[in-house]
This record gives sequence, structure tokens and C-alpha cells, in this order.
Amino acid sequence: MIDLKITKTATPKEKPDESNLGFGKIFTDHMLMVDYSRKEGWHDARIIPFQNISLCPASTVLHYGSEVFEGMKAYRTQSGEVQLFRPIENVRRLNNSAERLGLPQMDEQYCLELIKAIVEIDKDWVPSKEGTSLYIRPFMYGNDPHLGVHSIDNATFVIILSPVGSYYKEGINPVKIIIETEDVRAVRGGTGYAKCGGNYAASVRAGEKAEKKGYAQVLWLDGVERKYIEEVGAMNVMFKINGEIITPKLTGSVLPGITRKSCIELLKDWGEKVSERLLSVDELTEAVMNGTLEEAWGTGTAAVVSPIGMLSFNDKEYVVNGGKIGPITQKLYDELTGIQWGKKEDKKNWIEKI
Repeated sequence: MIDLKITKTATPKEKPDESNLGFGKIFTDHMLMVDYSRKEGWHDARIIPFQNISLCPASTVLHYGSEVFEGMKAYRTQSGEVQLFRPIENVRRLNNSAERLGLPQMDEQYCLELIKAIVEIDKDWVPSKEGTSLYIRPFMYGNDPHLGVHSIDNATFVIILSPVGSYYKEGINPVKIIIETEDVRAVRGGTGYAKCGGNYAASVRAGEKAEKKGYAQVLWLDGVERKYIEEVGAMNVMFKINGEIITPKLTGSVLPGITRKSCIELLKDWGEKVSERLLSVDELTEAVMNGTLEEAWGTGTAAVVSPIGMLSFNDKEYVVNGGKIGPITQKLYDELTGIQWGKKEDKKNWIEKI
């Protein structure tokens, strides 16, 4: 049993319309916070009413970007139960990200219990409408109250919750992606494999340019040779070329996605040929032109699986699979969402009940 102080809100919010949730715009009644100091370790775990956070203007996170986060979901099954999907994988990735940014580690089971505790408190906020879920955002930041680049002595861990609908307004319909040729998201040896705010801030400019041109996301190339496919803005990416399913190799500049990992495991179970390797943009565009690119899709917690219907590179557009969702993409989406929402048997012990 974890040591956790709970202060419930005196003014519960009205639950939102589940048919109009959007993504990350509505927040539940409570949040969780835990403090860290080098002397005391993690301490003062508490659940409190959702509120603003107070920071010293000299706080480390504001000046040096010492921040990492996670994204996961709680799902309501048809029987009304609430469950998580592979949460320990998120905890492990959070620790890996924290290590890269010089932030403190957190015991895996302790962190998992904290996540389950805050979801339990606000489980009435887990929506039940088809395709909806409760998005869970754990994050950690350094808050030493003085300037200067240095190791972190004080940090805070927070979890906030948000009932959400589809990440893309297109839903499961194929999206248009543009391959970025100017900006770079990350390089090997950098923070590409960590889920930290700086990686996403660095992607905003390219994302805005893409949106103005009518594209949903940017597809990043590697930062050294500028020719190898890495990942989509908010997702990992997979391609089926001539019967082979290819996803970019985890070289240190690609986020090790949990949905990516789950897709690979399922595909191998189904007898598909799966390769984690370097894929050049030339190989990809050639596959489109000669008709061997059968399907393309993104994978991530927010969108689960998102089919790619069009790729743009150097002002030329390439239609993928006639602009329609492919059979493997659909099968992955159905299997993953079926397990997540409890409609399909969890044969791999991926589900954690609340």
C-alpha cells in the first residue's frame, strides 16, 4: 500500500458531452503530485483538486527544458470495468527518458500504483462512448530555484487526466503526410528516444507549415544523412512493401513506441515478415511508383493506428493504396482497440485492471 494523501474536490465539475470531447482540452477533477529531493528521494505523494502549478521564475524546467512525459490511456469496457494497456511499458520509458534528461528515476511498481490510484479516484470520468478513452499524462520536471546548468536536486512528478475522443478529426480515415526536408527532429546521441518536450517543440514549425499545406503530419528524415525515414510527428510509422512490413530501426533518434512494439508482436504472431531496418526515402518513393508499397500507417497511443493515404515529397504527391485503409492496418486497429476496450481476449497479458 503506497503512502498517499487524498484531498477530494469540494466542487466537482460537470461531465462533458462524450460525443464532443476533442483531445486534451478537458481535464478531470483531480491531479496527482509527488515531490523529489536528492536528500529525501520521492516523498509527499498526494492527490489534490486539479489546479495550477506554482513555480519559481528561476525554475530549472523553464530555462533548461528539464522535463519528460508519457501518454497512455484508460479504457472502459462494455461491462463497465476500467483498464490500462501495457502501463508498465510507459513507466519504463518514462524512466529511460528521465535518465537521459538527468531527472530522477522512480520505482516501477510505485509509479504504476500512483497511476492506478489517480485513475481510480476519477474513474467516473472514463467515457464509455465508442472510440473514447481517458488520456493519462504523467510528467516530471526539474524545479531547482536557481539558474545555471547543473544536475537536478529537486523535481516534481505530476499526473493529469483528460477524457478524449479521436486524436485526428479524420478518425480512422487515411491521412495526408508530408516528408520534411528542412527541419530535423533529432539525431543519434541526442534526445530522440526520450519523450521530452524539446523534441516536440522542435517539430512545431514544420508541423505548422505542413498544416497550412493541408497535411495532417510531418514525416521526419534522419538528421545526419537526411535520407532515412524515422517517424511521423506524433507517431511511429510502418510500411508494407512487396509483402515485407518495414518500420524504422530504433537507432537512438526514434521514440520506442509502445503501440509500435505491440504491432510488431502481433504481426509476428500472424506470420507476417517484419523488419526493423533503415528505410531510405528513395526506396519508399520508388516503392510507391512501382506499385510495391501496399500500405502505410502510423502507430501511437493517441491515434492507435492511423492509415496514411498520401505521401508528399519535394512537392510531389504519392497516393498510397488508392487513398484507402489497407487490410493489415485495419486488422491491427481492430485487434489493438479490441484488446484495449475489452472486446477481444487479452492473450498476451497486456491489460491491467483498475
